Amino acid sequence: MSLPDKPFSLKGKRQPLGDLIVPKLLFFAALISIFTTVGIVLTLLLETINFFRVVPFFEFLTDTKWTPLFKPQHFGILPLLSGTLLVTIGASIVALPIGLASAIYLSEYAPDRARRIIKPILEVLAGVPTIVYGYFALTFVTPVIRIFLPDTGIFNALSASIVVGIMIIPMVSSLSEDAMGSVPKSLRDGAYALGATRFEVALKVVLPAALSGIVASFVLALSRAIGETMIVTIAAGATPKLTANPLESIQTMTAYIVQVSLGDTPYGSIEYLTIFAVGMTLFVITLLMNIIAQWITRRFKEEYK
Repeated sequence: MSLPDKPFSLKGKRQPLGDLIVPKLLFFAALISIFTTVGIVLTLLLETINFFRVVPFFEFLTDTKWTPLFKPQHFGILPLLSGTLLVTIGASIVALPIGLASAIYLSEYAPDRARRIIKPILEVLAGVPTIVYGYFALTFVTPVIRIFLPDTGIFNALSASIVVGIMIIPMVSSLSEDAMGSVPKSLRDGAYALGATRFEVALKVVLPAALSGIVASFVLALSRAIGETMIVTIAAGATPKLTANPLESIQTMTAYIVQVSLGDTPYGSIEYLTIFAVGMTLFVITLLMNIIAQWITRRFKEEYK
């Protein structure tokens, strides 16, 4: 069978109406996403600039007190930053080992039937409203903690950390399990052929091969923990305090934004502008973490053919 002398071409033929309209609709949808992102960043940036016209940037970064709603006013972001980091570190201690262990079990040990049952149950945790998690932290986790540590406050960072950690377990386990599942079967078979046990294959072959995806899942989950609002608002309290004690009441950046956004603060006042400065700080932190996650993914990405 001989090939035609000229390549096949649609020139001169009418294209289907769908092929003409659909690309334009998709392009329009992409433009909406871009303009929305630019609009959010500009709004945040302009109000933040107005805030720093009143409050010196150096004071914002170094003052150890945050009392913009009371006299004398202080505008140091450190108490809110320390509260946010305290909750995030506590959540990582809960979520990373449990999520990774779940991923290893689902990827390397679980039979298909067990995987079909356990994975959807784990992912149900991701669908629970965060306000429900907050009530769970306040009414169940905190009383349990106070049985063992009676000095724990009603509102404390520890219960919020534990529950935020529980909330992000599905993200760690699901993304890590997907990364491990992408490791070729030939690598596992080769290790088994050399006499490795299943545990050695999981620990010394699959984990290193899926490292980029696993680390990226960690960073993305921690970004989610930093931005969590309702759990920390309900369970951690509203006391901006520069402390490393998880048994005390603290306030995170997101919880402060909720506190000021309830409508009692005059529009355009310096108190009102503080939420944009705090929001910009949160935006920069999560943006940096996402950039790091993408860099790690590209740097350690393994391609198998």
